[in-house]
Order: sequence, then structure tokens, then C-alpha cells
Amino acid sequence: MNDKKLGVRDFITVGIFTAILMVIEFAFGMLGYIHPYVVAGYVVILPLASCIPMMLFYTKTEKFGMLTIMSVLIAILMFVMGMGWLGAPLIIVSGLVADLIAKKGGYRSFKCTVISNGFFSLWICANYFPVIVTADSYRQGLLEAGYTEEYCNNLFGAINIYTIGILVVVCFACGCLGAVIGKAVVKKHFEKAGIV
Repeated sequence: MNDKKLGVRDFITVGIFTAILMVIEFAFGMLGYIHPYVVAGYVVILPLASCIPMMLFYTKTEKFGMLTIMSVLIAILMFVMGMGWLGAPLIIVSGLVADLIAKKGGYRSFKCTVISNGFFSLWICANYFPVIVTADSYRQGLLEAGYTEEYCNNLFGAINIYTIGILVVVCFACGCLGAVIGKAVVKKHFEKAGIV
């Protein structure tokens, strides 16, 4: 493992893969307009949809801080996109924990990468913080934006203080599963092609 400080190339890599993650998040996030249960399903959809780019990112990660910086950038971008600051601590902590776990495995351990990605994926749950913490004002905002009462009822029925624990566990599990799938795809297609 390279113990040197992060360089320009590392920051560029983080920026590129953060942008890719945000494009995936935005694209699949649009599906939430279809039905609120899709919003709850982000914990399954997003870790699996982003598994290949994340595993490509892990192949480029050899220094501590890259996952943490990515999580900080995600927190900033989520704030800019209107998700507020409530989820920022979870996003950053999940990135830091993921970084520490990956570092423990020398950024090459399959087991540590799988667990690391499981923790990193928890940033997705930050999407739910406004729904839970500011439920009344969030509901009012949805109604004023043109969402139906039925949509709001289903959304708050699926995402609330009683279901958030289940959503977090599912998100972690899908992050781990996504890492396994992503690693297999990267090994089969990208490593054999000499891309990584």
C-alpha cells in the first residue's frame, strides 16, 4: 500500500467517482416520483446500481482519506440539492468508518472491501432524515409541491422512526452484496481487459 499523502491524481479520482455516484443517485432518485415505496427502496436500488463504479473506485484507492473525502463531497452536494444538513453527519461518519475498514485490509482485502462498502452505502439513508426528523414540515412541503395526500401517507408509512432501523440494515446488506457483485464484474471484465 502507498503510505504517501494524497496527491492531485487522488483528488481527481475522488471527484470523478463522486460525480458518477451523484449521477446514479439523481437518475434513480427520479424513480421516487413514481411511488413512495421506490423511495424506501433506495436502500436496495442505489447500492446495487452503484456497485460497479464503487468497486472500480476501490481499485484506485490506496491511501487513507479518499473515501472520507468522497463522503464529505456527497454531504455537500446533497445539501446543495436540497436535502438539508440533517443527514451530513451520517454521510461523513459512514465514509470515515468505511475508510478505516478498508485501510485495515490494506485497501486490497476482499472481506474488508465488502464490509467497507456496506458501511459506505449507509450515506443513502441520509435521504430519509428530513422525512423522519422534520416530518410535519416535510409533509407540508410535499403537499405544497403538488404531491397527493395518498403519496405522503405511503411515504411516511414506509419511512418513519419504526422502519429506519430495518432500512439501515437492508442498506448495509445490499452494500455488501453490491461489493461482491461489483468485484466479480470488475475482475471478469475490467481486470482481464487490463483497465485496472
